[in-house]
Amino acid sequence: METAPASEQERRRQHRAWYVYDWANSAFFTTTATVLFGPYLTVVAKRAACPGQNTDLACRNDLSVLGVPIAPGSLALYAITAATVLSALILPVVGALADRSGRKRSLMAALAWAGATAASGLVLVSGDNWQLGVVLEVIAGLCAGASLVVYDAILCDIATPAERDGVSSRGWAAGYLGGGLLLALNLVLITFHDAAGISTEAAVRISLLSAGLWWGLFTIIPFRVLRDGPPLVSPGSPAARSGGGLVRQSFGQLRATLAHVRGYPQTVRFLVAYLFFNDGIQTVIYAASIFGQEQLKLSSQQLVMTILVVQFVAFGGALLFGRIAGRAGAKRTVLSGLLLWCVVVGIGYLLPAGEFGPFALLAVLIGVVLGGTQALSRSLFSQLIPRGREAEYFSLYQSAERGTSWLGTLLFGLLYQLTDSYRAAIIALVIFFLIGGGLLTRVRVRQGIEDAGNILPAVV
Repeated sequence: METAPASEQERRRQHRAWYVYDWANSAFFTTTATVLFGPYLTVVAKRAACPGQNTDLACRNDLSVLGVPIAPGSLALYAITAATVLSALILPVVGALADRSGRKRSLMAALAWAGATAASGLVLVSGDNWQLGVVLEVIAGLCAGASLVVYDAILCDIATPAERDGVSSRGWAAGYLGGGLLLALNLVLITFHDAAGISTEAAVRISLLSAGLWWGLFTIIPFRVLRDGPPLVSPGSPAARSGGGLVRQSFGQLRATLAHVRGYPQTVRFLVAYLFFNDGIQTVIYAASIFGQEQLKLSSQQLVMTILVVQFVAFGGALLFGRIAGRAGAKRTVLSGLLLWCVVVGIGYLLPAGEFGPFALLAVLIGVVLGGTQALSRSLFSQLIPRGREAEYFSLYQSAERGTSWLGTLLFGLLYQLTDSYRAAIIALVIFFLIGGGLLTRVRVRQGIEDAGNILPAVV
């Protein structure tokens, strides 16, 4: 069923509003989740575990979380793991709820504002109050992932099938630019904190607040402009016949979707492969700033500059990989990208401590491969979705991207706790790229596209 507005002018208006939400939430993922909060929580955790000790030094004491000893250097990674494990349980149901309710715009905005409130509350994390930081980060991450499930589903309401590739790409570009712009402003604040009369720690906390406010305020635009589409579940579907309230029926739709996807083995194979190699990608993103601060002893300013490089290079990387895919095919290009990720991890293991130049050069390579593998993975998956089931299947995809990427961060945290070194942890991530790549080689893309009833592109 095509629910895009009939008027081209109205569609373009809603497209622009849809782009704004990527611009809005990317501030949280870039400034908070990727760059600042992990290293900052590590400092707060060290302060709690080793009172009176310089936080630049390694802390040998453990924190106690529900009676379990946790190394301060692993706390941020475990918090991310907790949020993603919870997401794995919740996000598919959120997607089903969005389809059934017909109020995607309102649901997306409610989740966004709840997450933005938690993200803004991180400004209150100070001293040795690591517990507040963990709780707020888990809530913000969970709400962000859930809102993106609804955000992806809205694409099917506002754009015709022929428009979706272009609309999706421009939304992604808006996210890179929005996240990068706020991060650049925060870099200025952190770099010149003395001139502003504040400490580095205060500058970091203000930056965390800015990301939450940016996310919440810009969400007002898509909330006011986008329109709620009709529910996507027909009255005669298995989910609709399940009875009960909206949440119970959403679980019914989820079961129906999981049963349906089993009829498309190539689509399932791609999703399983994506679970592994995306887990490695997300772990590199989340752990890079902690690795740079704790293992390589780089400053907050240097870390922010590095992520800025990644942010803007990733935009060009997506375009470059798109051109290559036009000649070699998306699957071959993604496989080449996974080999480059193995190279990235190997170089990261060898980086010398205290030298910013090599780390910045590695950031350029990360940016190239990051934008390319993410953009092509989404477009390749879109070819394998049966017609008329886009929202349901993108809920599964978003769950794979945001909700099940926890093994990498868990492994990273455990290896640090066991070895007291982030180098052993980072080299272990090669496993995820090798397994994901191996599984991807078994996906018969041509057959998958034909099974889904879609038209074969010129290059497969």
